[in-house]
Amino acid sequence: MSEHRLVITDRLWRRIAPLLPGKATDRGVTARDNRLFLEAVFWKVRTGAPWRDLPDGFGRWNSQFRRFRRWEASGVFQRLFNALGGDPDLEYALVDGAIVLVRQKAAGARRGAGARAWAAPGAG
Repeated sequence: MSEHRLVITDRLWRRIAPLLPGKATDRGVTARDNRLFLEAVFWKVRTGAPWRDLPDGFGRWNSQFRRFRRWEASGVFQRLFNALGGDPDLEYALVDGAIVLVRQKAAGARRGAGARAWAAPGAG
């Protein structure tokens, strides 16, 4: 992955890294690359693309998807949101995919013969 395309700055990473599972100090398996995994999650959220379309630079899509589901189930993302929720310097606002879909479909809707324009009650 190209360094200039990454979302997580070194400053932000220093704040996030201690909150993530799989550190060398944790029991069990050490995570392969938490930072790259989070970059993959941010790419997925930004683009709205399916996991299967994850670029090869992030690793195998199915491995990343399974890791995402494990982290979601164990509350890792909730801990991150709670820890970073008050930070006004975050550069990205993540939009739910349902909003994106509605916007795309609403922009191209054709009006049928029986469709009426919205109007205030009592207007013409």
